[in-house]
Amino acid sequence: MTEQEAVVWLETHLGVSRETMEALETFVAFLKREADSQNLISASTLDHIWTRHIVDSAQLLRFRNPSSAPTRWLDLGSGAGFPGLIIALLTDYNVTLVESRARRIDYLQRAVEMLDLTHRVQVAGVALERLETAPFSVISARAFAPLPKLFDLAERFATNNTLWLLPKGRNADHEWQDARHAWDGDFQVMKSITDQDAGILVGTLSGRRHAQSRVETQGQRL
Repeated sequence: MTEQEAVVWLETHLGVSRETMEALETFVAFLKREADSQNLISASTLDHIWTRHIVDSAQLLRFRNPSSAPTRWLDLGSGAGFPGLIIALLTDYNVTLVESRARRIDYLQRAVEMLDLTHRVQVAGVALERLETAPFSVISARAFAPLPKLFDLAERFATNNTLWLLPKGRNADHEWQDARHAWDGDFQVMKSITDQDAGILVGTLSGRRHAQSRVETQGQRL
């Protein structure tokens, strides 16, 4: 996918308006300026922001339930704003961006103000362990932590109906197979449209497996 194809995909598949496209362009320009002073994204992707970051984030919207009204979205390790800020620009979700690094927190707060999203986007400038427990309808995480640790830290923000959207690259299936020894859930590995070798874990989490179930599973593997 080229940069122009990425723009066309946003317009044709998600119906992104001209006004929102202008907001995305404003954000891309802001990101490029900020990248001169801090390592927000890999330098090798600066010329491919629309493909590698904007559409890579926006594609998560393919997996939400279209009949469900947008409510609360939790984005873990938001960093440069992906996918959380892009989701906020493209939808009506109330988005919480979790980021603990001081310079990234400042960057995200300025981005939210610049994009006039302060009424729907909260920058939670703390480690996830210190964030107040509350239920969210969607949880996303892009390069935040290995799946078992991610579930350990974030389970308290989910219900049985919370949709988890977790870009995991080429390790998506391996991470889920590893995590399911300790966790019950219904997840599928969906292909990324920006990288044919990358997978996105999409599903719901039921909770931690009981100790006996783990013993039985381990016994079957011996």
